Amino acid sequence: MDGANETPSDLLSNLEVIEAQPLATRAAAYESLHDALARRLDTDPGAGPAS
Repeated sequence: MDGANETPSDLLSNLEVIEAQPLATRAAAYESLHDALARRLDTDPGAGPAS
């Protein structure tokens, strides 16, 4: 997930792929997804949910 052009359906597709993996692989994939989303929020604060 590069974060730049992701849509909600892209995120859901990524989550489906992650969920199909064995537990250890899933943990690493979720960590990677978290890091990518955090970087996206850090570089584009407007990308977060509206308060």
